[in-house]
Amino acid sequence: MTPTPQIRIPATYIRGGTSKGVFFRLDDLPESCRVPGAARNRLFQRVIGSPDPYAAQIDGMGGATSSTSKCVILSRSTRPDHDVDYLYGQVAIDKDFVDWSGNCGNLSTAAGAFAIHAGYVHPARIPHNGVCTVRIWQANIGKTILAHVPISNGQVQETGDFELDGVTFPAAEIVLEFLDPSDDGDDGGAMFPTGRLVDELDVPGVGSFKATLINAGIPTVFVNAADIGYTGTELREAINADPAALARFEAIRVAGALRMGLIKTPDEAATRQHTPKIAFVAPPRDYVTSSGRTVGAADVDLLVRALSMGKLHHAMMGTAAVAIGTAAAIPGTLVNLAAGGGERNAVRFGHPSGVLRVGAEARQVAGQWKVTKAVMSRSARILMEGWVRVPADSF
Repeated sequence: MTPTPQIRIPATYIRGGTSKGVFFRLDDLPESCRVPGAARNRLFQRVIGSPDPYAAQIDGMGGATSSTSKCVILSRSTRPDHDVDYLYGQVAIDKDFVDWSGNCGNLSTAAGAFAIHAGYVHPARIPHNGVCTVRIWQANIGKTILAHVPISNGQVQETGDFELDGVTFPAAEIVLEFLDPSDDGDDGGAMFPTGRLVDELDVPGVGSFKATLINAGIPTVFVNAADIGYTGTELREAINADPAALARFEAIRVAGALRMGLIKTPDEAATRQHTPKIAFVAPPRDYVTSSGRTVGAADVDLLVRALSMGKLHHAMMGTAAVAIGTAAAIPGTLVNLAAGGGERNAVRFGHPSGVLRVGAEARQVAGQWKVTKAVMSRSARILMEGWVRVPADSF
């Protein structure tokens, strides 16, 4: 057997929010991987260490969770009034696919910071000290994100005192604005694809549940925790160690995807695990986070738990936070009702790692709900930069 040499590709490993991913400049990728297709998918799978039947990603950069099995491509934007195009791939851990159907809100933070590091923002727009607004085109979903990145001595400021539940160490705060985050394109239609704020969702073999089906940030299926036998205070172990529970959640997710028009047959859901998300909500109550800290009922407006790639997330996906904030701003959704009902432009929700606040501006236009923007704070930090190596026959 003739050994296959390894090639090396410039890459940067970055934490963004409560996620981590391998970031690439488009021009640094092998030529066959600069366009969508099988070669790009295989490269990213090999970089991350998937598909791995052991679900450990030992032979790759992934961390064996949905939060750490991600790759990102950035390039100089050709769109007017944008600095950078940001494309995100969610790499399945033990299955053979890469899901390109949605955005990662957490890594949107890192995309803004990396755009400056990579030279995609004109130097004249970067202050010596202050804040640089990076204009991001999110290519997966065709939306604009503004990342307000702090600058110190002409460089991206990464350290600071901003604390984000789910991230161990403080860092510099980056404010994200998701502009017009509701999905009004062809994939799923309007913000509420069924035209209703609450649906009765029939799930074969499981039951019938009230559900809010929303396209905002990322397509999401919200159900009441009590309706499926939970309190909203659950941590990862309570869900992820229960195969029957995971199967029920997947059945609810598939039913929601069908009702939203995201898939035509249940079989399609197997290769579209990134979207829609499935989340359950409950009114405020005291609970203990995964770090052992007590969150009081008075500290939050509601409780939310969400699943990503078939497992309960350790904190909250950034795009799902946008969906939560948007739904909370619209009177009558399950999220809004769990938060006490009425009109609001911000919400504090409890997740397994702590509390997150997200704001949203929603209004009715010609009888249809529209959200103009959603706002939240995250942080980002480069963990490693240089080259990632893969066998030359990987793609």
